[in-house]
This record gives sequence, C-alpha cells and structure tokens, in this order.
Amino acid sequence: MNGGWQPWPTVFEVEKLRDKHRELAAAAQQPDFWRDNESAQAVTRELAEITEGLAFFENARRRLTEAGEFISMAQQEAEATVASDIEKEIAQVAAAVADKEKVLRFAGPHDKNDAIVTIAAGAGGTDAQDWAEMLERMYLRFATSQGWQTHALERQPGEEAGIKHTTFEVRGSYVYGSLQEEHGVHRLVRQSPFNADHLRQTSFARVEVLPKLPAREAPVIDPDDLEIDAFRSGGAGGQHVNKTSSAVRVKHIPTGITVKVDQERSQGQNKAMALSVLAAKLQKLAEEQQAKTIKDLKGEVKEAAWGNQIRSYVLHPYKLVKDHRTKKEDKDAEGVLNGKLDAFIDVL
Repeated sequence: MNGGWQPWPTVFEVEKLRDKHRELAAAAQQPDFWRDNESAQAVTRELAEITEGLAFFENARRRLTEAGEFISMAQQEAEATVASDIEKEIAQVAAAVADKEKVLRFAGPHDKNDAIVTIAAGAGGTDAQDWAEMLERMYLRFATSQGWQTHALERQPGEEAGIKHTTFEVRGSYVYGSLQEEHGVHRLVRQSPFNADHLRQTSFARVEVLPKLPAREAPVIDPDDLEIDAFRSGGAGGQHVNKTSSAVRVKHIPTGITVKVDQERSQGQNKAMALSVLAAKLQKLAEEQQAKTIKDLKGEVKEAAWGNQIRSYVLHPYKLVKDHRTKKEDKDAEGVLNGKLDAFIDVL
C-alpha cells in the first residue's frame, strides 16, 4: 500500500512546490515587501495556494499510510468490518485526489482569469451569420448553466439574419481555463432555412477565446501604434445595441488588429474596454508567436473556412457533434446547441 502514493510527489510536483513556497515565504519577510501593494497581494495569494496544496498532499499521504497499516491488521485478524471501513477511506482519498488533479490541469498562467469570447461569421453568407448567432446562444446558455456571468461588449447583426460578429465577457471561476480550447473554427452542416429548396449547406464561424488580463499582466502598448475612432452606435439589434452611447473602435496599426466596443454606457468606458480587449488579443498573439515585444507581432488569423475547423456540428443527414482534435462525439446535437457542452468542455 505504501507504494500507492510514491508517484504523487512527481505527479503533483511537490518538491517544486516546496521550493517555490520557501522562495515566496522568504520574499514575504523582506522589509519592503508591501511597498508594491499589488505585487505583494499576488505573492500572498500564490503562497496561500501553495500552502493549501502541500497540506492536501501531506494529509492524503497520511491517510493512505494509515489505511495501509490498517489493511495489514485486518488481514491478520480477518475483520470484515475493518476492511470495509478501509475501502471507504481509500475511495474518499481517491476521489479527493481526482478532484485535485482536475484543478491542477488548470495550471496555465491565465486559467483562473475571466474570458473574452468573440464569434465571427465566416464562409457561408447568411447561413454563416445565422450559425454565428447559434454559437453565441450556445455559449451564453452554457455559461448560465455553470453559474457564470456574461457581459456584452459588441454585437453587429447580419443584414438578413444572425450576426456578423459578437464579443462578450464571461466571468467566473476558471472560465478561461475551461473555455480556451473552444478557440478555433466551428463548422455547421444542415439543410439551409434560407433557400427555397432547403439544400444542404456548410457554414463556418470563428470563435476566439482570450483571457481577461489584470492591469499588471497587460502588455505595454505604444499609444503611437493606436488609431482610435469614436462614433454613434446604431443599426439593427434591438436591446443588444446601446444607442445612447458612443462606440469606440481601436486599431493596432502594426498588426492590423481592430477592436470595437459599443455596449458600455459612455465613450470613456467603451474606450477602456476596447483597450483591455486589444491588450488580451496582443498578449495571446505574443504567446503564440513567442514574440519578445509587441512590436515584433504579425497579425495572423486563420480563415473561418474549409480545412481549419476544430469541431463539426452535423444536423443533416444525421445528427452528430464531433471534435476533430479529441475525437469526442455527442449524438445529441440539439442539446449541444442548447448549451449542453459537458462532453466537450471540462470545468471545475
């Protein structure tokens, strides 16, 4: 039984955690530790998390060691009751370890952050715009099912139906870690409701998932690299368009990345949010391209079209949702489109 927990220090990187704990604890003892309040709070939070993790490991190891000793006693005394109690104890520890492993999978630098989701219609005309709106509804319903909060930032309706693109913020625990793998091109196959013959139509939409960055994590952007325009929100969209405030469009000239926000109450709020979204886009691009500075970035975006899809949603001639990376499938396509994404999105 004692061998059962031996791999844990490797799996949970306990020695690295102990080294990091000593490093952070030493830093917290420095006389000028609280001179930078924001940095000190970040260190304090990380120290508390590592302390909790080490305590969990030691407690689990102690419980399994004791269980191993009781197993030896039970075997010698042939006590069925003791054996049953030990089995329950081991099952409880195993469940706790499984939960902890799940948390550790969300160990990326931004996994705990809120997320900014953008959905843009791709190839497929009106069908693609309708498909983009279907994806918007799917993610908003999934967020609601998880108890997450959503906040609209920008939405541009299509001419005939659906939306050209939309951006919204999702707030909650480990939201970015949960949603980040949704980033990519999504493909829909169905009978088109927009032609008289209801022909089979393939449509595409691109989903972009970015971490919402705290100010201390946001990249420094040269103001000279920005082109900022303000204009009155308008057009179709009903309650989704805030007609009483000025929308703001911010363009990062070196990369060509453009962000528009039109849902906040004032021009100043729209500008601040647009800059926040732009910072998230540039940070993700920098990480993808391993760029040393923002000025080294190149604006590169995959086209939402054939060959780039990460997941297919087939409604005709059969019903199936298939992820092309994990090979996971769900035949309840209607349920998936109504927000039941449990087969594809792993959450805490």
